[in-house]
Formats: sequence, C-alpha cells, structure tokens
Amino acid sequence: MKISVTVNGTAQEHELEPRVLLVHFLREALGLTGTNVGCDTSSCGACTVLVDGESVKSCTMLAAQADGSSITTIEGLASEGRLHPMQESFREHHGLQCGFCTPGMVLAAVSLLQEHPSPTEAEVREGLEGNLCRCTGYHNIVKAVLAASGQRMAV
Repeated sequence: MKISVTVNGTAQEHELEPRVLLVHFLREALGLTGTNVGCDTSSCGACTVLVDGESVKSCTMLAAQADGSSITTIEGLASEGRLHPMQESFREHHGLQCGFCTPGMVLAAVSLLQEHPSPTEAEVREGLEGNLCRCTGYHNIVKAVLAASGQRMAV
C-alpha cells in the first residue's frame, strides 16, 4: 500500500506492507534511527514520536495509520543547527545518562508542555510515566522539563 506522510517537515510517499509498524518505517525506510525500539510492547516509550502534535508510541501504531499525518521525530526538533529548547534543557540539567530513552522522553515532554505549559512537578512526573528510564532516577529529567516550562523544581 502507498502512504503519504510529512516527516520532520518533508513530504514522503512510500510503498509498504500494511503490517509495517511506524517505528520500523521511520528507522528502516527513512533512516531516522533516533526513534528507538525498546520493548515492542508500548511499556518503555523509547519509540515515542509526535503524530499531528500528539505523543505516540510508534511501536503500537501501523505506518498505514499515520497516512496523511505530520510526524516529528527527535531528528526534527533541532532547527538550523540549534537544539530545541527541550533538548537544550535536557543538556543543561543533565536529564540523560545512557541516552537510550532520551529521544522518546524529550518528545513526550514536548507534547506534555503543549498540553500543560506550566505543569507542577507532580504533573510532569505523571505526564512522563509512560516513558521509562533505567539510568537517571528521573530527578534531572523532571528538572529539565520544569526548566523548559519556566517552572522551578521544589528541592
């Protein structure tokens, strides 16, 4: 089947099998390997992308379901050689260690701030609960999201 999507601002048309998952389409057909395959069960969030601005775990969505949509991957956040403010905040506040979860975590955080521009610490923790990090303990991730929103973390 043929699908038409806009990925990171670029129109794409591709022929693919109907059973291809969005995560595999992004990684294999488009070479956008920032979207990670973690668990294949939607538990970890490493595959999170934005589909029409909404946070989606791409291992649970068929590429065909994205037909006609606009998709943003971690590669599409930076602009003109400058990091997206959320990426910059993760860098500044050491919101990563191994980096495996980071692309999905950043995109989930971007989506969270689109819905709740000034979240509390509890709202950030709840909003990111579908994305797992096995390294950081979340403290600096939450700090980074709050900083990107203009909020401060209670110490």
